[in-house]
Amino acid sequence: MKTIIETESAQETFAFGEKIGRECKPGEVYTLIGDLGVGKTVFTQGVARGLGIEGPVSSPTFTILQVYEEGRLPFYHFDVYRIGDVEEMDEIGYEDCIYGDGVSLIEWANLIEEILPEHYQRITIEKDLEKGFDYRRITVETV
Repeated sequence: MKTIIETESAQETFAFGEKIGRECKPGEVYTLIGDLGVGKTVFTQGVARGLGIEGPVSSPTFTILQVYEEGRLPFYHFDVYRIGDVEEMDEIGYEDCIYGDGVSLIEWANLIEEILPEHYQRITIEKDLEKGFDYRRITVETV
């Protein structure tokens, strides 16, 4: 199944993430693909809010994984942009997160496709400057 959502502002991108966060179920995995500056962090902040996480959420670019446990489900936010080798994912215990009872969101997941679970939601965020600076096309696909 494929769904395409178009947003016209960071607030709309956040709100769509929040909607997904409210609908998340235990054990779900979301991958997030998009160029630098496309709104992945804004979207992720929305997902966190939808899960009931009130504190600040930032991309774990240097730590690779940030765990948030204060929401209705544990939230595992990965940013694998700096992963040199998929074996590094074993070192941070990714399987406990991805196959656990929380919700995992993995930025730059295309870099670790070979270790992703069999089923997940692929979210791609794209800009189209012809439609405006703040326009985003968000595609959600079940894999």
